[in-house]
Amino acid sequence: MNIVLPGTAAGFAARQREQAAKQREQLGIEARSWYRISNAADPDEAEVMIYDEIGGWWGTTADDLIAELKQVTAPRMRVRINSPGGSVFEGIAIANALRAHPADVTVQVDAVAASIASVIAMAGDRIEMAPNSMLMIHDASGICMGNAADMEEMAELLDLISDNIADAYAARAGGTREQWRDRMRAETWYLPEDAVDNGLADEALKAPKAGTPSEPEPEPDEEPDMARAWDLAAYGYAGPRREQPNAEAGLTEDIRSLIGEEVATQLRAAVGEPGLEEPAEPTTEEPVEEPAGDPAAHNEPEPSASDEEPSAEPVNAWAAMVARLAQPQDPWAAAVARFTRNTSASSAATNAA
Repeated sequence: MNIVLPGTAAGFAARQREQAAKQREQLGIEARSWYRISNAADPDEAEVMIYDEIGGWWGTTADDLIAELKQVTAPRMRVRINSPGGSVFEGIAIANALRAHPADVTVQVDAVAASIASVIAMAGDRIEMAPNSMLMIHDASGICMGNAADMEEMAELLDLISDNIADAYAARAGGTREQWRDRMRAETWYLPEDAVDNGLADEALKAPKAGTPSEPEPEPDEEPDMARAWDLAAYGYAGPRREQPNAEAGLTEDIRSLIGEEVATQLRAAVGEPGLEEPAEPTTEEPVEEPAGDPAAHNEPEPSASDEEPSAEPVNAWAAMVARLAQPQDPWAAAVARFTRNTSASSAATNAA
């Protein structure tokens, strides 16, 4: 259906550009681009990014974008949109340029396609909604200064522009102009799944699962650069040093350091503690022969009842050894007495031994 616009509509877009240029000059704002085209000569797919407000308010017009689109020779084109909208007529010009382009056009809404940006999205051969993106439709709006006749003419123009936009949604998703005008008057927002359900998009893209690699796994003989950066072997580090367990650590080592290896060996032999004897170093002295066939010679002698004193703690091998050191007539008693006090730490070490 043809829509007859008021006579002043022909110069509406031109006046918008002129007003925008004057405002930029007054405010000292430099012109900037709201789009970018990359891979124009790529043999597979070109990329067009519309990531700002659309139109000549920012100094770049649809004419500039369309001129660059003509340089795209790739068979496929992906148009990525994140825009709140902008100039209606600039957006319609862009949408028609995408429809006329020979490439297979896929529109991807990265974050938001609102107002006229949603109309540009309708020009894609395929429309995809990124995770958590949104699409918004509403009636056209504008600014007018003048008398009552000017206001009525502006109202008529905005109403016709909104009907024109509704036709773009109906052509893509089905339904009637009035149905879409009702949704536009309500300013309707669509989540990805809602856009697909209402025919405004073909697919709601799924977010990749957490931990899913975006690139293929490296070959077994290859190592990622980031992992290699933490390889301390390059600095001569061979891993944490593991100490071999010492069965004689603790109190045994303390006493040996105080009284010497020879005396410690004699004490262990005297108390007959099994498993702690160390092989004696070769000396020039004659070995002392022990009676053969007397297994009891290596056992601890049973103390007589008269020699024992009542004790609240059980007697063990270390207690007997310490008791020997603590005898008043022993010359070592005075030297080690302060190291054999019954503290909680020494008791714990004794029990552990």
